[in-house]
Amino acid sequence: MPTRIAVPVEVTPGEKRVALTPDVVKGLTKSGVEVAVEAGAGAGSRNLDEAYTAVGAQIVSDRAALFGNAAIVLKVQPPTSQEVAWMKPGTVVIAQMNASRNLDAVAKMRDAKLTAFALELLPRITRAQSMDVLSSQATVAGYECVLIGSGLCSKFLPMLTTAAGTIRPGKVLVLGAGVAGLMAIATAKRLGAVVEAYDVRRAAGEQVRSLGAKFLELQINAEGGGGYARELTDEEKKQEQAMLAKALSEADIIITTAAIPGRRAPILVRKENVEAMRPGAVVVDLAAESGGNCELTKPGENVMVGAVTIAGPLNLPSRAPLSASQMYAKNLESFLTLLISKEKGLTTDYSDEILAASLLCKDGAVTHKPTADLLAPKGAA
Repeated sequence: MPTRIAVPVEVTPGEKRVALTPDVVKGLTKSGVEVAVEAGAGAGSRNLDEAYTAVGAQIVSDRAALFGNAAIVLKVQPPTSQEVAWMKPGTVVIAQMNASRNLDAVAKMRDAKLTAFALELLPRITRAQSMDVLSSQATVAGYECVLIGSGLCSKFLPMLTTAAGTIRPGKVLVLGAGVAGLMAIATAKRLGAVVEAYDVRRAAGEQVRSLGAKFLELQINAEGGGGYARELTDEEKKQEQAMLAKALSEADIIITTAAIPGRRAPILVRKENVEAMRPGAVVVDLAAESGGNCELTKPGENVMVGAVTIAGPLNLPSRAPLSASQMYAKNLESFLTLLISKEKGLTTDYSDEILAASLLCKDGAVTHKPTADLLAPKGAA
């Protein structure tokens, strides 16, 4: 019996992405997998129902039936309580779970005995690169944040020589040179800005310079595991703040992208830094969802502090839903090769290191220890 995959409409407010795009569905149906797509699931990303039916997908209007008849449910956001209730025990659900911020959803999936995989838990190894949704979606976020900043900024980014004289280029400062930060640097450079960047990881300097930006270097080596930075000591934070203060005061657009997995985002831009910024300067805080890199960020809002605008955008990949969905669907396509084979169908062996690392819950238990610890009753051993 062929494996049946369900692709529902994303019901999280503001979410326009879809888990599978027609080009990926085409490959799955050719391999013998059944794909059921909820009517209108791709509308927000401009993937219409007709495009899905043309490549062999079935369009389903009954949400309960869609979830209830699926062996695998593919989503962008974690399932809602109602969606969990519709799924049979043992159903495999794959999404960006962001477990530490969605503990209630994890508990409901556990109690419903679903098999849940959290894509943000994928290990940073070579084999998993094609499945890396954090990187693919961060690429979109890095691009979009520059567009937000340029739209809010009170000046041009490129240098212009006009009959009215020469207009000097805008100055962009990017804090954090991971995937999102590097994309922000590249985008700002394409728009003609003078770009500086800072990252506590020394290894990031070469990548920053290769994009034509100046790297602000501090004699600290904060390389952490999995390509992320470790948290700085109090003394290191003081050194960092002293160096950044001057750069922050001279920038027209500041883009902050620093994150620590499972922790609150580090504060890089303090109230006194904002007060010292140029009139008309803009801060775009990509870390708004995890508390923000700017002390004055309000998630989901644009706030004015004097003559400085601080933007705290949420779900940036959904601002470019077609491109974001295309990359996300390709990531899922690669992940599914570990779960489904023509010979054996849907596997129940999750010993592969990628599956083992991303398995969140199974058979009524939370298998990811940090999440299980967060869900454990206070005082439990």
